[in-house]
Amino acid sequence: MNKLTLIVFLLPFLSACLPEIPDMSLLTLYKDDIRQGSVLERFKINQLKLGMSKIQVQDLIGSPSIIDSFHNNQWDYINHSTLHKKDDIHYRLVLKFNDDVLTHINTTGIGSLSQLTDKEKEAENKRIGDEKEAKKLKLLKKKQ
Repeated sequence: MNKLTLIVFLLPFLSACLPEIPDMSLLTLYKDDIRQGSVLERFKINQLKLGMSKIQVQDLIGSPSIIDSFHNNQWDYINHSTLHKKDDIHYRLVLKFNDDVLTHINTTGIGSLSQLTDKEKEAENKRIGDEKEAKKLKLLKKKQ
């Protein structure tokens, strides 16, 4: 018991003689990711198109965070997520409808979402190319 007591009392005095104090953090607090609101992906948001129905929008990106009773034709997707060891995510996507048809998409608040992966970019480019081809074919059919 006397040796243990001596070691405990001498340890602070001996550590004071060290040129630098080594990192001796014994406890680190655990911080969990806190996700609040609608979790959206940029890839899915890019697939939104004017003219879609409310059901199509809901199937694509899910239910909105807020449907305001004063603005029945506006859906808000809001997210405030605090991520441990990563950048926080805060965004607001606003969709406006007229008679159940999507008429306005406000994506100015989604800057904190992660960028598209290479695979998603490839799929996005393919989707855009397919849409352009479909429009060209539609125009050609109208001309004939």
